[in-house]
Amino acid sequence: MDNLGTFKRIRMGLFSSLVAAFLLAAMSSLAADMHTSTVFQGVKVNGGTVTHSKQDGKNLLTLSDDFKVPGTPDPHWQVIDSKGNVYLLQRLDIKGGKVNRSITVPSYVPDIAKVQIWCAFAETLLGEASFVSPVMF
Repeated sequence: MDNLGTFKRIRMGLFSSLVAAFLLAAMSSLAADMHTSTVFQGVKVNGGTVTHSKQDGKNLLTLSDDFKVPGTPDPHWQVIDSKGNVYLLQRLDIKGGKVNRSITVPSYVPDIAKVQIWCAFAETLLGEASFVSPVMF
């Protein structure tokens, strides 16, 4: 009976180790799909970062909680790829005083080197953040 108890403890220990290894691998994989930018800097946006992540096969950009929406008429998300191509994306402010804090990157954008907040009304760069190396999709 004592040997049976020891066997069960060993088996349970091995099972727990396998579960822990699986969870660690899954979390490492998730972290590998996340990239955080430098802090936004510019004439109206100075603070906060943007994080790239993958969810259900889609590339997402999400503003940090400390990001302050600029008080300008028409701020938009804008990204620049590694070749310098510029893509004007969604408006930051939406109806009802809400904010697009997270957007899905369109499939035609090949990668992201920089994220900008762009005033479409004044056609002015409000702030910019970059990734250490371009985020490849």
